[in-house]
Amino acid sequence: MAECLAGELVVLEPLTLEHVPALSLAVTDGELWLLWFTSVPHPDEMKAYVESAQAAEKQGEALAFAVRDKRSGEVIGSTRICSWDQANRRLEIGYTWYAKRAQKTGINSEAKRLLLSYAFETLDVMAVEFRTHWHNQASREAITRLGAKQDGVLRNHKLLKDGTVRDTVVYSIIDKEWPRVKQDLQFRLQQYSID
Repeated sequence: MAECLAGELVVLEPLTLEHVPALSLAVTDGELWLLWFTSVPHPDEMKAYVESAQAAEKQGEALAFAVRDKRSGEVIGSTRICSWDQANRRLEIGYTWYAKRAQKTGINSEAKRLLLSYAFETLDVMAVEFRTHWHNQASREAITRLGAKQDGVLRNHKLLKDGTVRDTVVYSIIDKEWPRVKQDLQFRLQQYSID
Protein backbone atom coordinates (compact mmCIF):
# COMPACT_ATOMS: atom_id res chain seq x y z
CA MET A 1 0.00 0.00 0.00
CA ALA A 2 1.08 3.55 -0.70
CA GLU A 3 2.44 5.68 2.11
CA CYS A 4 1.30 9.21 2.92
CA LEU A 5 3.33 11.92 1.14
CA ALA A 6 3.08 15.46 2.52
CA GLY A 7 4.20 18.84 1.25
CA GLU A 8 3.39 22.46 2.03
CA LEU A 9 0.22 22.60 -0.09
CA VAL A 10 -0.99 19.00 -0.31
CA VAL A 11 -1.08 15.64 1.38
CA LEU A 12 -1.22 12.57 -0.84
CA GLU A 13 -3.11 9.95 1.16
CA PRO A 14 -3.30 6.25 0.24
CA LEU A 15 -6.59 5.92 -1.64
CA THR A 16 -9.33 4.03 0.21
CA LEU A 17 -13.07 3.55 -0.11
CA GLU A 18 -13.45 6.14 2.67
CA HIS A 19 -12.40 8.77 0.10
CA VAL A 20 -15.31 7.95 -2.26
CA PRO A 21 -17.79 10.56 -0.91
CA ALA A 22 -15.22 13.38 -0.94
CA LEU A 23 -13.94 12.44 -4.42
CA SER A 24 -17.51 12.20 -5.71
CA LEU A 25 -18.06 15.76 -4.53
CA ALA A 26 -14.69 17.07 -5.81
CA VAL A 27 -15.28 15.77 -9.33
CA THR A 28 -18.49 17.83 -9.59
CA ASP A 29 -16.45 21.06 -9.40
CA GLY A 30 -16.04 21.55 -13.14
CA GLU A 31 -18.01 18.41 -14.12
CA LEU A 32 -14.69 16.83 -15.05
CA TRP A 33 -16.21 13.61 -16.41
CA LEU A 34 -17.69 15.64 -19.30
CA LEU A 35 -14.24 16.41 -20.74
CA TRP A 36 -14.19 13.99 -23.68
CA PHE A 37 -10.38 13.78 -23.81
CA THR A 38 -9.95 12.65 -20.19
CA SER A 39 -10.91 9.55 -18.23
CA VAL A 40 -12.29 11.14 -15.08
CA PRO A 41 -15.04 9.14 -13.36
CA HIS A 42 -18.62 10.33 -12.96
CA PRO A 43 -19.58 10.65 -9.27
CA ASP A 44 -21.68 7.48 -9.59
CA GLU A 45 -18.60 5.58 -10.86
CA MET A 46 -16.25 6.69 -8.06
CA LYS A 47 -16.52 3.54 -5.95
CA ALA A 48 -15.62 1.35 -8.94
CA TYR A 49 -12.78 3.76 -9.80
CA VAL A 50 -11.29 3.39 -6.30
CA GLU A 51 -11.78 -0.39 -6.31
CA SER A 52 -9.99 -0.62 -9.66
CA ALA A 53 -7.06 1.38 -8.26
CA GLN A 54 -6.91 -0.88 -5.21
CA ALA A 55 -6.90 -3.99 -7.42
CA ALA A 56 -3.94 -2.59 -9.41
CA GLU A 57 -2.15 -1.95 -6.10
CA LYS A 58 -2.68 -5.55 -4.97
CA GLN A 59 -1.05 -6.70 -8.23
CA GLY A 60 2.00 -4.51 -7.55
CA GLU A 61 1.27 -2.29 -10.56
CA ALA A 62 0.12 0.91 -8.87
CA LEU A 63 0.08 3.15 -5.81
CA ALA A 64 -3.04 5.32 -5.69
CA PHE A 65 -3.60 8.54 -3.74
CA ALA A 66 -6.35 10.94 -2.76
CA VAL A 67 -5.09 14.53 -2.92
CA ARG A 68 -5.96 16.67 0.11
CA ASP A 69 -5.54 20.45 0.08
CA LYS A 70 -3.68 21.30 3.30
CA ARG A 71 -5.18 24.80 3.48
CA SER A 72 -8.84 23.80 3.29
CA GLY A 73 -8.52 20.20 4.49
CA GLU A 74 -10.66 19.09 1.54
CA VAL A 75 -9.98 16.15 -0.76
CA ILE A 76 -9.72 17.84 -4.15
CA GLY A 77 -8.66 15.05 -6.50
CA SER A 78 -6.73 11.89 -7.14
CA THR A 79 -3.44 10.78 -8.67
CA ARG A 80 -1.58 7.54 -9.05
CA ILE A 81 1.68 5.78 -9.74
CA CYS A 82 0.65 3.23 -12.38
CA SER A 83 2.03 0.88 -15.02
CA TRP A 84 4.81 0.13 -12.54
CA ASP A 85 7.33 -2.12 -14.29
CA GLN A 86 9.48 -2.99 -11.28
CA ALA A 87 11.83 -5.29 -13.23
CA ASN A 88 12.74 -2.46 -15.60
CA ARG A 89 12.60 0.29 -12.95
CA ARG A 90 9.97 2.30 -14.83
CA LEU A 91 6.58 3.67 -13.86
CA GLU A 92 3.98 6.14 -14.99
CA ILE A 93 2.32 8.94 -13.07
CA GLY A 94 -1.26 9.26 -14.22
CA TYR A 95 -4.97 9.11 -13.41
CA THR A 96 -4.52 12.67 -12.17
CA TRP A 97 -7.50 14.97 -11.84
CA TYR A 98 -8.38 17.90 -9.59
CA ALA A 99 -11.50 19.87 -8.77
CA LYS A 100 -11.58 23.00 -10.93
CA ARG A 101 -10.91 25.24 -7.91
CA ALA A 102 -7.59 23.44 -7.31
CA GLN A 103 -6.29 23.79 -10.86
CA LYS A 104 -3.44 26.28 -11.49
CA THR A 105 -2.87 26.76 -7.74
CA GLY A 106 0.42 24.94 -7.24
CA ILE A 107 -1.40 21.79 -6.11
CA ASN A 108 -0.42 19.81 -9.21
CA SER A 109 3.20 21.01 -9.19
CA GLU A 110 3.65 19.98 -5.57
CA ALA A 111 1.84 16.66 -6.00
CA LYS A 112 4.09 15.85 -8.96
CA ARG A 113 7.21 16.88 -6.98
CA LEU A 114 6.17 14.55 -4.17
CA LEU A 115 5.47 11.66 -6.55
CA LEU A 116 8.63 12.19 -8.58
CA SER A 117 10.75 12.41 -5.41
CA TYR A 118 9.19 9.19 -4.17
CA ALA A 119 9.68 7.46 -7.52
CA PHE A 120 13.32 8.46 -8.05
CA GLU A 121 14.56 8.63 -4.44
CA THR A 122 12.62 5.84 -2.71
CA LEU A 123 11.50 3.43 -5.44
CA ASP A 124 14.79 3.95 -7.34
CA VAL A 125 13.25 4.06 -10.80
CA MET A 126 15.27 5.14 -13.81
CA ALA A 127 12.35 6.64 -15.75
CA VAL A 128 8.94 8.13 -15.03
CA GLU A 129 6.40 8.38 -17.86
CA PHE A 130 3.42 10.66 -18.34
CA ARG A 131 0.75 9.90 -20.94
CA THR A 132 -2.11 12.01 -22.14
CA HIS A 133 -4.61 12.37 -24.97
CA TRP A 134 -3.30 14.20 -28.03
CA HIS A 135 -6.17 16.70 -27.69
CA ASN A 136 -5.64 17.41 -23.97
CA GLN A 137 -3.60 20.56 -24.55
CA ALA A 138 -3.77 21.69 -20.90
CA SER A 139 -2.33 18.38 -19.73
CA ARG A 140 0.38 18.42 -22.40
CA GLU A 141 1.43 21.92 -21.36
CA ALA A 142 1.47 20.96 -17.66
CA ILE A 143 3.61 17.89 -18.35
CA THR A 144 6.05 19.96 -20.40
CA ARG A 145 6.25 22.57 -17.61
CA LEU A 146 7.28 19.78 -15.24
CA GLY A 147 10.38 19.27 -17.36
CA ALA A 148 9.31 16.05 -19.08
CA LYS A 149 10.39 15.47 -22.66
CA GLN A 150 8.10 14.12 -25.35
CA ASP A 151 9.09 10.59 -26.35
CA GLY A 152 6.51 10.14 -29.08
CA VAL A 153 2.89 9.58 -30.02
CA LEU A 154 1.15 6.21 -29.90
CA ARG A 155 -1.34 6.55 -32.75
CA ASN A 156 -4.71 4.76 -32.46
CA HIS A 157 -3.60 3.72 -28.99
CA LYS A 158 -6.88 3.27 -27.10
CA LEU A 159 -10.60 2.93 -27.65
CA LEU A 160 -12.46 5.29 -25.34
CA LYS A 161 -15.86 4.82 -23.69
CA ASP A 162 -17.53 7.08 -26.22
CA GLY A 163 -16.19 5.00 -29.13
CA THR A 164 -13.51 7.48 -30.23
CA VAL A 165 -9.89 6.44 -30.68
CA ARG A 166 -7.19 8.07 -28.60
CA ASP A 167 -3.76 9.03 -29.86
CA THR A 168 -1.56 9.02 -26.73
CA VAL A 169 1.35 11.42 -26.28
CA VAL A 170 4.13 9.87 -24.17
CA TYR A 171 6.56 11.97 -22.12
CA SER A 172 9.26 10.99 -19.65
CA ILE A 173 11.75 12.21 -17.11
CA ILE A 174 14.83 10.03 -16.60
CA ASP A 175 16.93 9.68 -13.47
CA LYS A 176 19.78 11.85 -14.78
CA GLU A 177 17.31 14.70 -15.39
CA TRP A 178 15.63 14.46 -11.99
CA PRO A 179 17.99 16.79 -10.03
CA ARG A 180 17.41 19.65 -12.51
CA VAL A 181 13.66 18.98 -12.70
CA LYS A 182 13.43 18.87 -8.89
CA GLN A 183 15.30 22.17 -8.55
CA ASP A 184 13.00 23.83 -11.09
CA LEU A 185 9.86 22.49 -9.39
CA GLN A 186 11.05 23.73 -5.99
CA PHE A 187 11.79 27.16 -7.46
CA ARG A 188 8.35 27.35 -9.09
CA LEU A 189 6.60 26.26 -5.91
CA GLN A 190 8.11 29.20 -4.02
CA GLN A 191 5.63 31.48 -5.83
CA TYR A 192 2.72 29.87 -3.95
CA SER A 193 2.59 31.22 -0.42
CA ILE A 194 0.91 29.57 2.54
CA ASP A 195 -1.39 31.87 4.51
